[in-house]
Amino acid sequence: MADRAPEGWTDTEREVWEAYHQGEILDLRSGEADTDDPFGDAVWGARRTVRAEVLAHLLLAGPEPAPGHVASLRLSGVLVTGALNLAGAAIGAYVELHNCRFEHKILISEAAASTLRFVNCLVPRLEASRLSTTGDLHLARCRFPDGIRLTDARIGTDLLLNQAVIGGDRYGRAVSADGITVNQDFEAERMETTGELSIRTARIGGRLSLRGAQLRADRRLNHTCLNAVRVTVGHTLYLTGSADLGWVGSRGYYGSGYGETPPPDGPVTPFRAFGRVRLSDSRFDGACLISGEFHLEDDDELSLRRIHTPELRFTCRFRPTGTVSLSRARVGNLVDTPQAWPLGKHLGLTGFVYENLRPSTAFPVHERIAWLEGSSVEFQPESYEQLAAALRRDGADDDAREVLYAKQRRRRRTLPLPARTWGAVQDLTVGYGYRPGRAGLWLLLAWIVGSLWFSTHPLDPLKADERPHWSPVLYTLNQLLPIVDLNQGGWNPGGLSQWISAALVIIGWLLASTVVAGATRMLQRG
Repeated sequence: MADRAPEGWTDTEREVWEAYHQGEILDLRSGEADTDDPFGDAVWGARRTVRAEVLAHLLLAGPEPAPGHVASLRLSGVLVTGALNLAGAAIGAYVELHNCRFEHKILISEAAASTLRFVNCLVPRLEASRLSTTGDLHLARCRFPDGIRLTDARIGTDLLLNQAVIGGDRYGRAVSADGITVNQDFEAERMETTGELSIRTARIGGRLSLRGAQLRADRRLNHTCLNAVRVTVGHTLYLTGSADLGWVGSRGYYGSGYGETPPPDGPVTPFRAFGRVRLSDSRFDGACLISGEFHLEDDDELSLRRIHTPELRFTCRFRPTGTVSLSRARVGNLVDTPQAWPLGKHLGLTGFVYENLRPSTAFPVHERIAWLEGSSVEFQPESYEQLAAALRRDGADDDAREVLYAKQRRRRRTLPLPARTWGAVQDLTVGYGYRPGRAGLWLLLAWIVGSLWFSTHPLDPLKADERPHWSPVLYTLNQLLPIVDLNQGGWNPGGLSQWISAALVIIGWLLASTVVAGATRMLQRG
């Protein structure tokens, strides 16, 4: 290896060579904020300019480190001209660039590296498909006007895109990272995209955090802003807000978690999605937390179809403007609020299975039934059974009965006219067996009416030579309670009284059993 920079390098490039050799940081910033802003309009002259081929030379065939030092490429405030092409390279040195500008895209597809850190840099485009790192890939606070490609990349530890601003490519994709593997956390907090964030079939060992992210679909090309189909997350997905004060006073580069702990009632930047969000067939082994804003248009959908997670928290402050689908999803705890769900048949619950309901605010049973009946599908009895079973597991037997009663009433609307008529009679009289009090009132009314009739229309005795004491009240009650004998069988009704007696017996058989069943349930609960 040469012990000095190659001939033809500029003075600045020789300084870069020496800093690499010594493992030191080369900081070419002026100290003036406007001038040093990599996203500003200030012109950076020759003093701050380095050719991309110089960086490639150092990373591929750089000098041996000075004794007692570790060779590394650590630059700040540098303008890199030309395209940095490291495709297929084996990059052994540590790379960390801050506040730098690149004139052309960075190409590191199919490269192997340890840790790569680009912080607060302007890069037209990053091409890094099938990149493999043993350490982190940090792209925090960078801007990529033409997008990022990380398809099938393998990140050894963390992938950080916090506060990155990313534009779309010609297909309307801001981040193409299908098939990516991240062994630990994938953080993209407060990231802003114009175009699709696509991480289909990704495998993330830790958490996937999009807290405070602002995702906008480029509707001219693509209506999807987040495509996370068939993703596996080892811990938790966060589509939630980000506390603003958590990003102030931080000594680190990445914001939340590195600065002071924000107060719980402080200002928050919500997660916002402007376009379709697809999480179908994904698995979240810790939890799936959703409390953002979803601005959906036309047939846009927040798709949670067939997801699997121990806990789904759906606590949006504002109802999504489009459709939310949970068809055939399976969750353990469902934590939600009434105002989080869309209205007007924009909710898909076909085959949705949950074990426990844990609403974070009051969720009365009548609102839960409305939530169920607000589904976009036709009547499905299993949805009511599922809800009733969950309520029973929580000990809310009365609420479970309300749900089953609502199921019968909803079912009636699907029946032909004769069955609907009979169902209406059942509803009016006994509430399909779920309103024993209603049956008791009808029994009381029949007792009063029968007693009044027979008080003015006394009956003849069954045997002419016997004159038992006549009691219209006890006789009516004897007819209404078919399994009770009040010693009122010695009378012989005839004419209209005979028909009234028969009607009382029929009413008693229909209603008394419902009252007894209700009383039995009350005694069992006691």
